[in-house]
Amino acid sequence: MKTVSALVTGIIFSSVAAMAQASDNPLSVHVLNIQSGLPSSGVEVELERRTDAGWESLSTATTDEVGRVSSLYPDSEAFLPGVYRVTFETGAWFEERDIATFFPDIPVPFEVEDTEQHYHIPLLLSPYGYSTYRGN
Repeated sequence: MKTVSALVTGIIFSSVAAMAQASDNPLSVHVLNIQSGLPSSGVEVELERRTDAGWESLSTATTDEVGRVSSLYPDSEAFLPGVYRVTFETGAWFEERDIATFFPDIPVPFEVEDTEQHYHIPLLLSPYGYSTYRGN
């Protein structure tokens, strides 16, 4: 019974730490597999900013055990207004699970107008469809 209690305590502390970290970072993502109803851990994610010369890569990360990247925006960069793109590498994720998919990757462009706000990009994923929205 102590093992279950320790596990639950660890999950709670991990969730609280992730929420605290997300509040300090202006950008987070979350991937949920709507076919299984489970979080999608291990999805590679890239953040880019549009410039006059094209797309500039800012960071990459991998979703954690609950399908989240709580701090995607690089700490060393000022959070500027502009157009950004988060690309979820879904093809590789499905391939690792031996599941056919129609989408090799899912790019999600979005615009930042107010740099004082937190931007959260959830992705609801299945092999042949997806949905995204502005979360909080």
